[in-house]
Amino acid sequence: MRVYYSEHHRAHFPQGEISEGLMVTPFERPSRMEFILARLQERAFDDIMPPDPVDMAAVTALCDPGYLSFLQTAWDEWKAAGNAGELIATSYPVRGMQQSRPPLSIDGKAGYYCMAAETSITQGTWHAAQWSAACAQSAAAHVIGGADAAFALCRPPGHHAAADLYGGYCFLNNAALAAEQFRSHGAAKVAILDVDFHHGNGTQDIFYDRDDVLFASLHAAPEYEFPYFLGYADETGQGAGEGGNANYPMPPGTTYDVWQNALDTAIARIGAFEAEALIISLGVDAYKGDPISSFKLDSADFIDVGRRIARLGLPTVFCMEGGYAIDHVGINTVNVLEGFLNR
Repeated sequence: MRVYYSEHHRAHFPQGEISEGLMVTPFERPSRMEFILARLQERAFDDIMPPDPVDMAAVTALCDPGYLSFLQTAWDEWKAAGNAGELIATSYPVRGMQQSRPPLSIDGKAGYYCMAAETSITQGTWHAAQWSAACAQSAAAHVIGGADAAFALCRPPGHHAAADLYGGYCFLNNAALAAEQFRSHGAAKVAILDVDFHHGNGTQDIFYDRDDVLFASLHAAPEYEFPYFLGYADETGQGAGEGGNANYPMPPGTTYDVWQNALDTAIARIGAFEAEALIISLGVDAYKGDPISSFKLDSADFIDVGRRIARLGLPTVFCMEGGYAIDHVGINTVNVLEGFLNR
């Protein structure tokens, strides 16, 4: 299995995030990739390549133009306004406020396009986000070209990013870009399976009214966990997309036997959809030792996850999402891939 990875992810290196009322070391940090790479190499995943440069035409087709303009200029505007630290949104267009137009102030624009204050923008964020998207696009191109599967080692992750929204450590939706690439190259239907602990709200939002991309997500119940405001089981799509969105929320403390049943249900749903390609939003933060998860999966369970996904027999692109137990993120990620490959 070919792996696409870019050292440019290091350009996005936040120094802090807000958690439990404190400024703490970010859970989403560059060292996550180092542990995954080390495990890939240890397990003889030797075909690791840099991606081609990002296809900005595809990004522009997916995203709101005002949002893309914001991402490209936010850091410079933030510094020009005399701010010393990282850009963290602190004011949001909540109920009863104007939500149809972004303010001119950089503080206001950040709040307009942001969903949560744990995600900061740094000098290199836009640069890193482009190369993360490039990994997903190159992995999709490799599979479109005839490979059975590929792994896009994306950072920053992407599944919380909508067409006009960032947050949850995400800026561009890598899985959505990969799905769109398959569609533009002739796949009539594409499925996205999100196994991250947190609901992929951005992916759901992008495809919610479409019938050509099925989104299925296994995640913590939003009553208890981020992103809180999407991810309920009764969110099934709208308009042409009715029936094309499948959420499987589970309570805190969920163990693999329960999680596996949800996975099997999602896989059956994908099979019935008759997808021609599969994108996996590969978060491994359902692991029992993850610092921002309440699920109880063991490392060995991730091998079985990969095996079950492989039974679909579809051309598959894995896009890296979450997983913050630094000592185990590499093991858990590679376990999924080895299970998929039956190694």
